Amino acid sequence: MSKEEKIILAAIDVFREKGVEKTKVSDIVKSAGIAQGTFYLYFPSKLSVMPAIAAVMVEKIMSEVNHRFQKNESIEGQLEQIVDAVFYLTKEYRDVFALVYAGITQTEHLKEWETIYAPFYEWMNNFLKQAQNAGDIRDSLNTERSSKLIIGLIESAAEQIYLYDDLDEENATLQKQELLDFLHHALGLRI
Repeated sequence: MSKEEKIILAAIDVFREKGVEKTKVSDIVKSAGIAQGTFYLYFPSKLSVMPAIAAVMVEKIMSEVNHRFQKNESIEGQLEQIVDAVFYLTKEYRDVFALVYAGITQTEHLKEWETIYAPFYEWMNNFLKQAQNAGDIRDSLNTERSSKLIIGLIESAAEQIYLYDDLDEENATLQKQELLDFLHHALGLRI
């Protein structure tokens, strides 16, 4: 594991434990087992590590989506697998997602968000293009724009349950069902 990776993982742990405001760079380097000067070779401040944490979380999302995704499944099943993956990770890492959103909005790094999410947007765009080419969704769909909208919608629906509301699995199930129904209509799913 590289020193940069150690810093990022240590920052996640320390931010989860102490919160963004109370965390000092010295806490992160102590947890990472590196010298304080080494931290500054990679990041100019504690908040500048937020985009790297966000990138790790996007990698986790992509990994979980790829793990669950079955190419031989119907488009309805594939959409459900994508939604399930995002809901699962949002629940598992709700504190990390909350701190990333809180931390990244406090910095000039907010504009990096689109770049961080680019791999997920590209994956979704390819998924939508394949579905469109197969005649499973409407021809008029702009897959590039829709990929961003769909990812934002799925994440927002998961965050409403796991970050803002009480953790209620019955509500999560209902939210997923409504979300999938909405996506089916928006995509013009042909079942």
